[in-house]
Amino acid sequence: MAGGKLSARQKMINLMYLVFIAMLAMNMSKEVLSAFGYTNQKLQDNNVTISTKNINVYKNLSQKASDQSLTFGAINEKALKVKKYSDTYFSYIDSLKSKMLNLIKDKSDFESMDQSDWLNSYFFKGDGYTEEGQEFIDNINGYRDNLIKLGIKAQFVTTIKSRFNTEDVKRGKEKTEKFLKARYEGFPMVASLTNFTQIQADIRNIESDIISDLLGGQLEIGSKLTGSNYKGIVSLDKTAYFAGEKVKGQVVLGRYDSNLVPTNVTLNGKDITDKVENGQVMLNMPAGSVGEKTLKGVITFMQDGKEEPIPFESKYSVIAKPTDAVVSADKMNVLYRGLVNPISVSLPGVGDKDLNVTVSSGTLKKKGKTYVYTPSNVRTVKTVKFTVKAKLNNGSTITSTAEFRVKSMPNAMASIRGQYGLLRLPKSSLAKARIGAGRPGFEFDLKLKVNSFKIKVPGQPTILVQGTRLDARAIRAVNKAKDGDVVTIFGMDQNIIGNSYDDKKKVLPVSIEIVN
Repeated sequence: MAGGKLSARQKMINLMYLVFIAMLAMNMSKEVLSAFGYTNQKLQDNNVTISTKNINVYKNLSQKASDQSLTFGAINEKALKVKKYSDTYFSYIDSLKSKMLNLIKDKSDFESMDQSDWLNSYFFKGDGYTEEGQEFIDNINGYRDNLIKLGIKAQFVTTIKSRFNTEDVKRGKEKTEKFLKARYEGFPMVASLTNFTQIQADIRNIESDIISDLLGGQLEIGSKLTGSNYKGIVSLDKTAYFAGEKVKGQVVLGRYDSNLVPTNVTLNGKDITDKVENGQVMLNMPAGSVGEKTLKGVITFMQDGKEEPIPFESKYSVIAKPTDAVVSADKMNVLYRGLVNPISVSLPGVGDKDLNVTVSSGTLKKKGKTYVYTPSNVRTVKTVKFTVKAKLNNGSTITSTAEFRVKSMPNAMASIRGQYGLLRLPKSSLAKARIGAGRPGFEFDLKLKVNSFKIKVPGQPTILVQGTRLDARAIRAVNKAKDGDVVTIFGMDQNIIGNSYDDKKKVLPVSIEIVN
C-alpha cells in the first residue's frame, strides 16, 4: 500500500490509513476484552442467585424427608449425591480460576487480561496435554458420567451430554481438533475466565433442574387426581335411620397415600399409632353395647418440622338385632357414693339435643355429649332412677327408665411398692420402701394420699408413723425383726386427692414376711 510508484503524498495518506485501522483494531480488542469481563461478572451474579435457590430446595427436600421418609427419603438421597458431585466440580473450577487470576493485580481490569501464556503452559505440552490439562478433561467427564449414573430423566441426560461434552471439535467437513485445544489454546485470559464461569453456571443450572424436578415430581405424583391417590368417601350425618327418615350427609374426596405415615394417632383417648398400615389407620375393635357411639381422635403428621394435628370425629349406632336375646347383669349397675360417676345416655337414631335426662336423687350434670352423676351422700339412699325422654324425628316421644344401685366405695388397701396382701422383703428394703394405698381392681382411678400409718413388729410396741416412709423409730424396730417375722402395717389414715368425701371405711393392712 505504501510502496510502488505512488507519490510521497499518497504514501503518507496510505500510511495514515494503516495507523488508523490499527488503532481501530486496538480499540475493538479492548472493547471485546471488557465485554468478556462484564459477561463474566453477570454470570457470577447469576451463579450466586441459583446457588441460593438450590440451597433452599435442598433444605425443603431435607425437611420433607425428615417428615415423610417413605415418600421423600430416597429422592433426598439422590439429591444429596447431585449436590456432592456439583459442589466438588464447582470448587475445582473455582480453584482453577483463582490460580489463573493470581497473575492479575487488579481483578477488575479486564483489558489487562489479554494474554494467553499462563493457560497455554498450564494445559498444553507440545501436541499433548499436561497433567493439569488431562485433569480438566477428567473432571468434565467424571461430573457428566456421575450424574447420568444416578438414573435421572432422559431430558436431563441429553442436556448434560451437550453441556459437558469433551469430544473433538469439527473444523470443516473432515477436519477435527481436540476439545481442549479448540476451546482454550491461544485464547485471551478473560475469555477463558468467562468460559470457566459459564461452566459453573451450567453446573448450578443443571443441578437446579434436577433437584427441582425430583421434589416437584414427587409432589405432582401425590397431588394427581387418580383412583389410586384419591377415593370418594361417603360421610353420613348418622349411620342408623328410622323408616321414613331422610338420609343426609356428604360425599368428600379423600386422599390415600401408603407412604404418608402419621407420627401419632389417638382414638377416644387411646394411642393406636401401632395400628397404622400403608398410611391408613386400621380399626378393629368391638362395636360396644347398644346405643350411639363416637369415634373421636387426632392424627398427627410432621409438617415443616412441626407436628400438625388433624382431628377427626364420627358416630355410629349399635342397634340390637330383633331376634337376639339381651342378657345383662343387673346387679352390676352400680354408682359409687362420693365419686363423680360418668354416665352415657343415647338412643339409636336420636341426637343428644333431643334427649332429656332426669334423676330421682343426687346431681346430674351435662358434660359435653355425656353426663356426670354424683349420688347423694345420704347412706339410706340405696338406688337411683334415671328417666330418659326422647323426641323422635317423626315428632313422637318415648320414655325409658333405668335403675342403678348406689354403694359406698370398697375398702382401700395398704400397699408397698404397689403390692397388696402378704409380701416377702428383706429388712433393708422395707426400711426404704414407700407406703401407699389403693383400691386394686376398682374401676375408678383414684389417687390416695397417705397421711399416717401404724407398724407392728413382733415383740416390739406398735409405732405411729407420719407420712409415707418409715421414720427412725420404725426402722429401729424393723431392724430387730427376725427372719420369718411378719411385720404388719395397718391403722392407715388416708384421703382421696381432690375429693372431700369422708370415707369412714378402714384401710385393709399389708403384711411383710422378713427374709434375710
